[in-house]
Amino acid sequence: MESILFLGLNLYAWIVIVTILTMFTILTFTKLPADVVFMGGMAVLFVSGVLSTQEALAGFSAESVVTIGVLFVVVAGLTYTGVLQWVARYVLGTPLSYAGAVVRLMLPVAGLSAGLNNTSVVALFLNVVKVWGKKLGISPSRLLIPLSYASGMGGGCTLIGTPPNLIISGFYQKDTGETMNIFITTLPGLFCLVVGVISILVLRRLLPDRKSADDNFEATSDYTVELLVPSECSIIGQTVSEAGLVNVKGGRLIEIVRFDREIITPVTDDEFVMGGDRLIYSGQIEEILDLKRTKHLVNATNHVFSLKEIEKGRKLLTASIGLGCPLADVSMGGTDFEEKYGVVLVAVSRRGERITASPREIRLRPGDVLLLECPPSFKPGNLPQNNGLHFFDSDSIPNIGRKTIVSSLIMLGMILLSTFNVIPLLQSCFLAAFAMLFTRCCSIEQARNSINWNVLMIFAGSVCLGAAIEKTGIATALAQGLLHVSANPVILLIGICFLGTFITEFISNTACAAMFYPIAYQSAVMLGANPVTFCVALMIAVSSSFATPIGSPTHMLVYAAGGYRFTDFMRIGIPMNLIILAANIFIVTLLFPL
Repeated sequence: MESILFLGLNLYAWIVIVTILTMFTILTFTKLPADVVFMGGMAVLFVSGVLSTQEALAGFSAESVVTIGVLFVVVAGLTYTGVLQWVARYVLGTPLSYAGAVVRLMLPVAGLSAGLNNTSVVALFLNVVKVWGKKLGISPSRLLIPLSYASGMGGGCTLIGTPPNLIISGFYQKDTGETMNIFITTLPGLFCLVVGVISILVLRRLLPDRKSADDNFEATSDYTVELLVPSECSIIGQTVSEAGLVNVKGGRLIEIVRFDREIITPVTDDEFVMGGDRLIYSGQIEEILDLKRTKHLVNATNHVFSLKEIEKGRKLLTASIGLGCPLADVSMGGTDFEEKYGVVLVAVSRRGERITASPREIRLRPGDVLLLECPPSFKPGNLPQNNGLHFFDSDSIPNIGRKTIVSSLIMLGMILLSTFNVIPLLQSCFLAAFAMLFTRCCSIEQARNSINWNVLMIFAGSVCLGAAIEKTGIATALAQGLLHVSANPVILLIGICFLGTFITEFISNTACAAMFYPIAYQSAVMLGANPVTFCVALMIAVSSSFATPIGSPTHMLVYAAGGYRFTDFMRIGIPMNLIILAANIFIVTLLFPL
């Protein structure tokens, strides 16, 4: 099979190419989970003989992948001890202008993202920025895109800040035997960050002024609530008008679902109330929920709560559905989520628009904002991290105390030990994770739940994909093809980074890093150029996705909260991509001469 050549490539190489193109198509045009796609691609390469058993499983034991897994535990300790909330509460301050607000927001977020999970940072800042923006008289939509951009650019400032950096550094170590310093991308990353902040201020007119989904919890004609008429309710047999169910302050009865089959809409005043009726309201949440008390109604769920239990001490939390969330593309009624965690889906908002349907029957999508009624004991932190729900509410964030300082010191120690080569990065991460557990900054259960296995599957698959590209000679062939276009290393570097930036707008930046590293490395070797230059530039390029909301999980998170349209990202993101690309090439070639 290896001897069969077509266009200079053997059959194994073409299997890899077809696999990559198929994966790219699936990731771009379908909603199939990325981890499933990568595991499927790895299976194809293994079964077809492209990769041996050892090569196929190498991704699961790769140092970069294990490092990422251990870092999840370290980040859990920081999250549960309120480190991020402390920064959000005391660092933002009260700037006097929009420019001051952008600077006060982007720099701390970038600093945190350099050492922590970007999605966690953005999720915990969302509600804080919303309240902060209103206090300053600035629409949240003019702050949330800069928030997401800052997390991405900050993540590129260290090897541990974003997974692609670890993937690329792992490949480089395998090829050269040399270990990259944890801060190798810090100077070019900081330069691009400064350029990015300035660009946001210059392009501020391209940022939209939109109504956020969160605002609708206060505004609120854009939410629906489902209530159930219990069989012993006193209003049974009365008309909806006689029962006082029609004219509800701040809302309206839009339909009745009877026997789970018959839908009555519009609802006339003379419609009789029957036991088991599901009443669908649209309007102000708090006013409608008050019907449970005044009319002896209950939430229309499968919960077996007494009315007293439901009414006493329960709380409302808001959460956004992120990419990869198991609740995406299903209805709440088709899952056991409510029963498992003791919560009730009260309302759903999508880009600030009302969804006039039963909340439990709504097919949920990434970016939807959910209003959940929860028992007092419910803590979002106890959910598995890969549940994909990002809570906005202040009461979902831990109190600041002694452990906040302890976890911060542990994180600092981990960075210092690795920076000064006292012990390698992986060992320092393991030590920090153990310290988080030993000092009880996070429990064993919280640590276990913090490990996002879906993400690790993607990273392991990416390592295998990169190995296949290199093993089959695809990287060498593409590098040679690029050399025919131009033998100038700068032009070649620009071309690779441009393609990397473009592709990462549609697929995982980790996958993009795995695809382009072999090409970048082989191109550098063939030209006799410095491979480090190509690697560092590629690290920044694949993390510079600004033009689409699907380019990053943090973009999808702010997409819902800011009430954005798809074109909002394109309008400011395309210029940002070009500016950061130019800044990237300039600073990297200056610091790491070719």
